[in-house]
Amino acid sequence: MDALSRPQTFQMNTARRKTAPVRTVAAISSAIGTGVALAGICKKQGYSLRAIKSTPLKDWAIFKIHKRGKHTGKAPLQIEEKEILTLAGGSIAGGLTGGYLVDKKNMKAKLREALTQMAGNVALPVFFVGASSRLYKKFESQIKSVMPMVKTNGKKHLKLLNKFSRSLPAVVLTGISLASGIVSGNKVTNLINDKFLGQKQNRKIKTTDFAPHVDDLCLAITLMGSKNSPLASSITRSIPLFLTVPGYQSAKAQDSFKTSAK
Repeated sequence: MDALSRPQTFQMNTARRKTAPVRTVAAISSAIGTGVALAGICKKQGYSLRAIKSTPLKDWAIFKIHKRGKHTGKAPLQIEEKEILTLAGGSIAGGLTGGYLVDKKNMKAKLREALTQMAGNVALPVFFVGASSRLYKKFESQIKSVMPMVKTNGKKHLKLLNKFSRSLPAVVLTGISLASGIVSGNKVTNLINDKFLGQKQNRKIKTTDFAPHVDDLCLAITLMGSKNSPLASSITRSIPLFLTVPGYQSAKAQDSFKTSAK
């Protein structure tokens, strides 16, 4: 390490140590906020929190999945647009609460980041993916009918090729709608920050911004496929975990801290 880089490295390490408590509280508070929102969703869909002690772990709302031919007890938890927005809102509310308790002086930065996370990383992408998925589902049979197929003659690799061909439109549509939602969300939040919050900035899309978009992929799989399939219900179990990220990012945002502290 050369002499010029040592002071910068020292400053980065010092800044990280100073923000460690903020990041810890951010993680805890965003998880609590997401958990509270999830509990509300579970209750609304017929699950009783009082019965949690007497219910096997596999039958908890967040773990229960559809099994082919077996539909006993309550239906597994459904997580679609409304639930995604509720979870993200809970995560951000929890994160902002924790951020206020330990880092009040940077609340403006946290509120700006919360706007970016909710509008840009959650709401707009969810809208794009949800709308396109429902549009695809409406015309699914017509779309699949025009996709090229080959005679399989019982050959497994040709069957897989036909399966890929049938699924290709859904994959392409999901990619286009998700990319449109991410870019539009970023531009809209930059515009709002500039015009209404007086903070002219050109916030670039960051790696951490993609964590909330896992829910968009799960939503597309759920809406384009079968909501009652084991795959769809299994994938949606991960959504609450990834939606703790918006709250965490909001809680740890700071004006004075210029160096990334991921």
